[in-house]
Amino acid sequence: MAAGMMAERGLPKVAFIGTGGTIASLGRDALDILDYGATGRRLEAGGILAAVPELASVAAMVPVPFQAVPSPAIGFAEWRALVGLCARLAADHPDLAVIGHGTATLEETAYALSLTLTVDLPVVLVGSQRPMSALSTDAKLNLVAAVRTAAAPESRGRGVLVVLNDEIQAAREVTKTSVARLQTFRTPDFGVLGQVDGDHVRYYRRSERAHAPGTPFDIRDLTALPRVDIAYGYADADGTAVRAFRAAGARGLVAAGLAPGMVPPGEAEALEAAAAAGIVVVMSTRAGSGVVPLSTRLRERGILSADNLTPQKARILLALALTVTAEPEAVARLFTTY
Repeated sequence: MAAGMMAERGLPKVAFIGTGGTIASLGRDALDILDYGATGRRLEAGGILAAVPELASVAAMVPVPFQAVPSPAIGFAEWRALVGLCARLAADHPDLAVIGHGTATLEETAYALSLTLTVDLPVVLVGSQRPMSALSTDAKLNLVAAVRTAAAPESRGRGVLVVLNDEIQAAREVTKTSVARLQTFRTPDFGVLGQVDGDHVRYYRRSERAHAPGTPFDIRDLTALPRVDIAYGYADADGTAVRAFRAAGARGLVAAGLAPGMVPPGEAEALEAAAAAGIVVVMSTRAGSGVVPLSTRLRERGILSADNLTPQKARILLALALTVTAEPEAVARLFTTY
């Protein structure tokens, strides 16, 4: 049925942007649930929608060509392109947008968009743990749940959302926690925002941190973000990675420290030297949850707290922060706002 005919029936018009990933992948056969990437076969947005004809009863789907790549290939250039694409879609398809994405970097794209979108368009990111071709794939029902979530009036004003496994998560808070399990996306500190049960979309809480639109982060005319690297903390870390990142031109550094926000002495000295040299240094942890306390030791070394952001999300916020300020106190305020 044509999109125009479905729209006449009162169904919401949903723009579906396909960026590739497992949800777009086709394995060798129905039992190929791990090595499907070797085939190189991926569906474009229209092919994904064609594989889920049940969507015709949920929304008037509009496929939007973008690209079909593994999510490790997605970064700033794609985020900037998606920001521009969502702005254009807001004029042509004013209801909402769903973005299909590989799960490896889905949480990073979701958080980047939640900070940089320029229009108040409901955006939901969705992926899957098993390819579209797999026996018992989660791709199809995940997509239906994402479209239902995007179409729900209660979803407006909540920022960018992530939907997999019948659960609705906030872009800022969610993280991938398992290689292959279907319940991989979780919010360790606070739990889900809501759930999708059949055609029922139910919310139980709201994320309190600020989100786009209206943030100070405008990436539309940028060619790149300031370089920000992550130094992973471990026993005997001696600062070699920190010094290498400085030599490579890093303007910011995120330490994935030992919980609750510490690093070995050699790493601490390297981070302190980086902060003294004008590089903005932020302490996160490798623990995966919890707020890094701004201890006396961190203050004395000129190191900021990432709040409860994971290292990969702290990197995104720090890079965006450096597009508007390099003043540590101002950066610290952004970490308590977003």
